[in-house]
Amino acid sequence: MLQNEWVNALHEGLILIVDDEKHICELVSLYLEQEGFATEVAYDGEEAVQKAKTLNPLLIILDIMLPKLNGWDVCRQVRKFTNVPIIMLTAKGEEFDKVLGLELGADDYITKPFSPRELVARVKAVLRRTVIEEQPSSEEVIQLPHLTINRSSREVVVAGKEVSLTPKEFDLLWFLAKNPGKVFTREQLSAAVWGYDYYGDLRTVDTHIKRLREKVGRKHPKQLIKTVWGVGYKLEVN
Repeated sequence: MLQNEWVNALHEGLILIVDDEKHICELVSLYLEQEGFATEVAYDGEEAVQKAKTLNPLLIILDIMLPKLNGWDVCRQVRKFTNVPIIMLTAKGEEFDKVLGLELGADDYITKPFSPRELVARVKAVLRRTVIEEQPSSEEVIQLPHLTINRSSREVVVAGKEVSLTPKEFDLLWFLAKNPGKVFTREQLSAAVWGYDYYGDLRTVDTHIKRLREKVGRKHPKQLIKTVWGVGYKLEVN
């Protein structure tokens, strides 16, 4: 997609900012609106879920410590009805919190205090990847022994049983399954799945690989995702 095409696509919707601190919402709104984005705010978790349903935002910037419903629960509920990109923006900066956010389906994680300009850059990076990923593909289904992956419906069936994956778990499995037998480093997987402009920790790749092994491995007769020590990971198909 050409640069001006994806920029126009990004500006067709609005960004939902969820934070109980009014000055944070005003600051983030100011910087995003300077870049041409429309914004809407929610000050508690219940309002966030309702606006996510009714407004169909382009992206959600989500705090964790919220009244009525915390950010973790907001993310869980939103993921039940949409794959809208979510960026966690929170003072909870421990590794456990970051991993949990990503496992629940967040696309990025930023800790407070933060740079508004960096936040805008990450918003653009996440949206750019989203637009690219939504482009039509000639290959929509991958069929491997005991494993079927349908890209259009985002469904994964292992040994006849459907497996529920988060958006990034699905993207990682799809990428590996498109290249069976090929070994990828964590850097290559991060670039392919999260994007070359991803700011996160490479341990995110390890976490998602672990989760995929747990979910897919419980039903598949063989462990598909192999570790190649000192190099990276591959999806092995006999």
